[in-house]
Amino acid sequence: MKQSIKMKQSIKKIFNNLSMFLIFATIFAGFGVLVAVDQNGAYEKIDNLNDQKHIISTLTELDKKDIELALIQFNGKSTQLLNEIEKLRVLYELNFTEQYLLGNSKEYLSDLDKLTILTKEFNLNARKYYTKNNKNEKLKKEKLKESFNQLYNQIDKIIFKSISYNKEKFNIHKNVTYMAFVIILFFTIIYRSKLNNIYQDLYYLYNLDKKDYEIYSEEADAISLRMNRKPVVSDNPTMLDPVTGINNHKGMINSYAAKKGMKESNFTSLTILEIDNFSKSNRAYSQEFTQNILKKVAFTISLYEQSADVIARIDYNQFAIILSRANKEISFKDIDIIRQSISEIKFKSPTTGVVTVTVSGGYVIKPNNKTLDESIREAKKVLEHAKEHGGNRISQVRDIQESEYAE
Repeated sequence: MKQSIKMKQSIKKIFNNLSMFLIFATIFAGFGVLVAVDQNGAYEKIDNLNDQKHIISTLTELDKKDIELALIQFNGKSTQLLNEIEKLRVLYELNFTEQYLLGNSKEYLSDLDKLTILTKEFNLNARKYYTKNNKNEKLKKEKLKESFNQLYNQIDKIIFKSISYNKEKFNIHKNVTYMAFVIILFFTIIYRSKLNNIYQDLYYLYNLDKKDYEIYSEEADAISLRMNRKPVVSDNPTMLDPVTGINNHKGMINSYAAKKGMKESNFTSLTILEIDNFSKSNRAYSQEFTQNILKKVAFTISLYEQSADVIARIDYNQFAIILSRANKEISFKDIDIIRQSISEIKFKSPTTGVVTVTVSGGYVIKPNNKTLDESIREAKKVLEHAKEHGGNRISQVRDIQESEYAE
């Protein structure tokens, strides 16, 4: 394997960012759907206005020879005209681009209000014209023609403005679409490369014989270190706990010495976990069942072990966990997750039925100027605080200080 000083990438971070990118792409796709709906509304608006022009044209050409039929046709079409204007108002409420991006609500609604007034005036003049009374028919016809021209011009005015609005909207949609394409293309290329590198890492782990390969991801690097580790301390039977198969106290000291230089920039924490109400002097279960509990607890702890970590059974009911993490918060969180995981294990005892166990812990940060044994002694003091306060908890040094301050 080729070594490199390049910073390795976190697969978890890559997938979190990829998830955000997919959400981002989905939002843009949703915007595209809204644009399609918006564009369809623009076509419907133009069709509506052209229909109104056709209706008012027919209202000026009704046959007065059959005045009864003319009035029936007039009443239907005049009502339809007002309904068409209301449809325009509804369409505008669904047009988010014009409302929120162009901000033309005041102007457009003012044009519709004027259109409503002119339509009512046109309907009134048309009603006066289509009567059996032919008195002043020429004057009535002139007024109807004048109303028709005003209404027709207003509709044309709205159509021309709509074309102008559509041009502005198109420019906005065009720019957003171009920007979305560039961004999505850029991140697609980036993440395609990252995912290919992750695949190459997996392929390398599948075939460790591959030479001169530079590992890309942190997780693959940790797995590789574990797979390629030399058979030293943890393969020596004298350094292993015979019951659980993990390090004993001696194995812990040797493993820590071998691994402490792996991640010098990380924080090193030490936690002593003790199984609550479980001691040599208080043996409530058979030896076989007791060993089963110890094995399950050790196995649960090992599930969270990373390449630079060390775990060990250092006493009858005590385990030591040395974690190397990027910061103190992550380290403490991982320890508490281990505690919770252990409390969720169910054991079936032939005498007492289902049994659950809990653990208490003393958590400390190990500074470089302290030996491992000194940190163990400090962690055991913190452990006593956790036990005194009910158990099934992880205590830190600050918890002791807060308790002393409260007293």
